[in-house]
Amino acid sequence: MSTLRVLLLTLALASPALAQTAPTEGPSMGPPAGYNIDPEFTETSPNGAITIEQYENKHDYKWQFWVRREGTFTLLDPELAEYPAGFRFTSDLKWLVRMQKTGAGESTLHLYRQGPQGFVPATKTPLGDLAWAYFKSRPEWRKVRKEPEYHISVNLLKGTEESYRRLGVVWPENRYLLIGLSGDADIKTRKPMQTGVVNGWRCRYDLQTGKFDVPPLFSHDNAKAVVPQ
Repeated sequence: MSTLRVLLLTLALASPALAQTAPTEGPSMGPPAGYNIDPEFTETSPNGAITIEQYENKHDYKWQFWVRREGTFTLLDPELAEYPAGFRFTSDLKWLVRMQKTGAGESTLHLYRQGPQGFVPATKTPLGDLAWAYFKSRPEWRKVRKEPEYHISVNLLKGTEESYRRLGVVWPENRYLLIGLSGDADIKTRKPMQTGVVNGWRCRYDLQTGKFDVPPLFSHDNAKAVVPQ
């Protein structure tokens, strides 16, 4: 038998063994043991090209979010969540917002951008935290009766996919996200059920520049959203 034939036979026999030693875990291989999909929370992009599956570990009640796209299956975010989430895409599918419940009546937002390997975090700090920081930097924050202590929520306004045309605006497509902030605090002079100190204060986030602002169309409602001192 020639040397070449011996070499080919050796490689053929070795291949199955090599395949068995390939990694079976990792961010592109699927959820670890103990995590099971909950189909109720599976979400798909408007064009059907991207599917987000949510997996729960019922032993410790933690969640992972996995993205299927063009034959790939990748972990969206390595940080575990305590609740399932909602998701919304921009119409060009370049941006993804995760609307994450964080507690009873509480929520925040996480922003992801499309990269060569799939969606990756677009900000080091959750978008919800950045929105609150922006609000606190503005003069109207000084009018808030008391800083929110609970039921602190950050919500993404409907209309992302159609660039908020329903509000009567003509903004560049896939450019902005509209965000609402709410929160409660205990105030001695008020009844227990009248605790809202920030009630849907709104701002706009520019996906291109990474900056916040407040469009004029929010001025009237924002004035009523802050409970004065």
